[in-house]
Amino acid sequence: MSEARMLSFPKSRRLTRTSEFERVKQEGSAQRGKLMLLAVLPVQNAGASRAGLVTTRCLGSATVRNRVRRRLREIVRRHQHDLREDFWIVLIARGDAADASYRALQDEWLRLAKRASILAL
Repeated sequence: MSEARMLSFPKSRRLTRTSEFERVKQEGSAQRGKLMLLAVLPVQNAGASRAGLVTTRCLGSATVRNRVRRRLREIVRRHQHDLREDFWIVLIARGDAADASYRALQDEWLRLAKRASILAL
């Protein structure tokens, strides 16, 4: 597999439908942190784990929300091969995420992912 393909984050690895987000929030388990909430739902025979991001207006302007969304997407993309299979994951950014550094967001993601037992490491 080419390196560029391994580092991509294709649509097949993302949650895109509102119904998928709602199902994860209602049926899944949540891990809460200062910067984000991580909701996880095990799904039978789903194959590769899929992730979705939520950035609400409580973060601030569209520019700020987009910056947080880009950072979270990059964190998930870099760690997608460390995730166990058959999980749907929703990351919901909290208000403090707007002022957080990339490193702080990544540390929080890793801590919550380990607590949720979705890392294969």
